[in-house]
Amino acid sequence: METDNKLLEWAIELQSLAQAGLTYGKDVFDRERYQRIREISAEMLAEKSGLPVEKVRDLFCSESGYQTPKLDTRSAIFQNDRILLVKESNGKWSLPGGWVDVNVSVRENAVKEVKEEAGLDVVVERVIAIQDRAKHNLPAYAYGVCKIFLLCSVIGGAFEENIETVESRYFGEEELPALAEEKSTVSQIKMCFEAYRTPNWETLVD
Repeated sequence: METDNKLLEWAIELQSLAQAGLTYGKDVFDRERYQRIREISAEMLAEKSGLPVEKVRDLFCSESGYQTPKLDTRSAIFQNDRILLVKESNGKWSLPGGWVDVNVSVRENAVKEVKEEAGLDVVVERVIAIQDRAKHNLPAYAYGVCKIFLLCSVIGGAFEENIETVESRYFGEEELPALAEEKSTVSQIKMCFEAYRTPNWETLVD
């Protein structure tokens, strides 16, 4: 397992170096070398994951510019000391949220994702935590992700089944269902409960 994780770390680093080289390199021969390094990183990841190398290239080697982490928002919404979770089509539950779109702010994205997945209109109250996904969630991703947890309150709306989720429900801290742990873990949800119960909560930052 440790060797597998190390191989993934090397592949990610090679991809990042190659992407920077392709962005800033001027010499045509150097750019060819950077492109080959990028291909090798994709082949390493394909070998480890069992995915077709073409799919890995699409997911892993499709960006340009200096590589930075992606942003993911997760909203914590409470009612009667219970937290709102949404159920995906695979039967697993998570905090409502998703990737931050390029044309919206973190706050706007949190509001948008809750509306899309839970049908609720919310306002953001405060930031609970900013986490490096690699330190908290499995499986490992081939790119960096910064997860932002926000405490929100409901001002209207109601759940409607949609293309992403099939149900929403409030759960007590000790009655959590099977989670989509690549998105929301038990520890992360318990952190949200703690923030909800702490009036002067200080944002946690990895």
